[in-house]
Amino acid sequence: MFKVSKTEMINKTFRLPLKLVQELQIIAQNKDVSLNNLVKQCCEYALKHLDKE
Repeated sequence: MFKVSKTEMINKTFRLPLKLVQELQIIAQNKDVSLNNLVKQCCEYALKHLDKE
């Protein structure tokens, strides 16, 4: 049976260097995803591959 799910989200403000944001915006446009979605995926990847030491 189909079940609708909802991911809980929260709004936060982060300060990032202009050059980094510009690079992320270009990648997001080229991959046809939102900047928010790209940043979320980058954070998830970084946490998954974080050195445990």
